[in-house]
Amino acid sequence: MRTVIALFVVGAVAVVWLTNHLLTDRLTDTTRNRAELRLVLYAGNVASELQRNSVVPLLLARDPALIGALQSGDFSVTTQRLMSFQTEIGSAALTLMDNDGRVVAATNRNLLGTNHFDDPAFAEAQKAKETVFTVAETETQGYQFNFSRAVLSDSRPIGVVSVSVDLSKYERSWGGFSDAVSVIDSEGKIILSTEPRWRGLTMEEALAVRSAPSAIQRALQATTDWAQAPPDAYLRGEAVMRNETRIPFRGWKLVSYTRYDSVREGVNTILALEIMGFAILLALIFYMFSRRAWSQSASLKKESAELRILNARLQREIAEREKVQKDLAVAEQTLAQSSKLAALGEMSAAVSHELNQPLAAMKTYLAGAKLLLQRKRPDEALSSFQRIDDLIERMGAITRQLKSFARKGGEAFEAIDFRSSVSTALSMMEPQLKTRAVKITRGLPRQPVMVMADRIRLEQVIINLLRNALDATKDSSQPQIDILLSAGETATLTVRDNGHGIEDLDNLFEPFYTTKKPGDGTGLGLAISSGIVTDLGGRLTAHNASGGGAVFEVQIPLLDQQAAAAE
Repeated sequence: MRTVIALFVVGAVAVVWLTNHLLTDRLTDTTRNRAELRLVLYAGNVASELQRNSVVPLLLARDPALIGALQSGDFSVTTQRLMSFQTEIGSAALTLMDNDGRVVAATNRNLLGTNHFDDPAFAEAQKAKETVFTVAETETQGYQFNFSRAVLSDSRPIGVVSVSVDLSKYERSWGGFSDAVSVIDSEGKIILSTEPRWRGLTMEEALAVRSAPSAIQRALQATTDWAQAPPDAYLRGEAVMRNETRIPFRGWKLVSYTRYDSVREGVNTILALEIMGFAILLALIFYMFSRRAWSQSASLKKESAELRILNARLQREIAEREKVQKDLAVAEQTLAQSSKLAALGEMSAAVSHELNQPLAAMKTYLAGAKLLLQRKRPDEALSSFQRIDDLIERMGAITRQLKSFARKGGEAFEAIDFRSSVSTALSMMEPQLKTRAVKITRGLPRQPVMVMADRIRLEQVIINLLRNALDATKDSSQPQIDILLSAGETATLTVRDNGHGIEDLDNLFEPFYTTKKPGDGTGLGLAISSGIVTDLGGRLTAHNASGGGAVFEVQIPLLDQQAAAAE
């Protein structure tokens, strides 16, 4: 019996050892893969934040209002304008400096009047023709990241605009996991880290720092109870798992150190179950080979009860872990919806622009209806009220689009007759056209011109083009607008005016580009229209007519062509 028991024990130990070896390797690989996946996600977030903020100085350096303020020296509304840009862009801070390095406008009002002539962000931007990136150490043992660019007038610098990038928010979010995460620049210096004492050090110096016990427990404390392969690094004599990935920005790298706790917990759970099973088998062997085992049954039952308690405890831990995973999934869904709602801030300027046109038309119709009622012509006044009702329905459709985006997004694409969209747009613009006595030449085919599009957004494009044509002919003695719709390879809408033409065709569709006086326009109309037409699978182009004036063309695939492309 002793031989059988000895063989059984040897076999059980061998199975436990083999299980430990295989599970440790597998769970170690799983833990490493998850850490690497998180690291790739972190690197993508940092690169995305830097890329998004890198284009902001170029846009601000071309803003006519900022250029005009630097030229005139009037900065009364410049700070407020920078704050509005900050709300839309989401940057940490925006700063405008004159040619002497003095801060003349800033979202952080504490910086107003301070001089930054010797700061790298100002000095390097003055020398370069492109956007420059600088990293400056702060007084709180952190780093400030800035994109800056010179503001030019007649090819000469008149100031510098600086955009601060908030990367410290990632340190806070990374700190919620069991990893110690650091960003290393091309010189090997740590510029971001969940361990504040590591900033400014090399990785070798950082690993030698004796961190606070709480920080080590949270991020770096490791155990090698079940580790088979040599650890990647040691901290205070304890092993940690090291992972590294590259950030596609100036040779930066992202490094993380992960503890082995999850590996140990997973292996211990399986081994406990195996031990429990072997204990039960051992009890059966004792029962079969000797009646004397009956005297030991109480002890075995007690051990079994303890193992069951352990099993129940493990099951509770598994249930709690599953609950945490479910809560994490809900949090991720909430974060995705929050990111989607953050994009609504960027749409606010566009929605405001599109609602201004129906509001202006409603004001004109109300004035006309009031005059008709005073003249006791209620039937004609009723017609004006009907048009106001149509405008309210249109504004409701625009806001419903915004509400739809906040929920699940998408556009209401349907088969529509291009001619009806042109007629609806002309009907909405009728009060302004009559007030200006503009001659409208309309050429529409007799046959339907069917396209697959969002009716409301297509009408927005046509109204924007009519509005621009109306503004362009403001100084013409005999204003005229020609509207031609044709169906060839594509459905083509041509809007031609006899105004002053277009001076800068290259920047025509850029955001905030406008030739109107301040307060008369946002410079977003054509940029919005171009984006809408692109979403519909078409394109919006413009050129100057040979006889004077401007010509805009909207080309959208016909419905038959779209169906064929889908097949």
